[in-house]
Amino acid sequence: MFPLGWSNTGSMNNRRVYHTACVLTNGKVLVTGGYDNAGYPNSSELYDVSTGTWSYTSSMNNARASHTASVLTNGKVLVTGGYDNA
Repeated sequence: MFPLGWSNTGSMNNRRVYHTACVLTNGKVLVTGGYDNAGYPNSSELYDVSTGTWSYTSSMNNARASHTASVLTNGKVLVTGGYDNA
């Protein structure tokens, strides 16, 4: 059973809204895309639950916000839909 409540942890490298987060097979959390003050980033970040830290990872081919991200059975992530500034 998990204790109830919230705790502070490391901050993401980029502020973003309208992003997507998914839990990978290794337990890390992948956050992709979204929107920030500069526009629609194609960047992605990984959150390591065990250390409470964020790190950059591979960027998406296209910037997008309000999209979906699904972890496939082979461990890869499929990102679809959403929109960008085009």
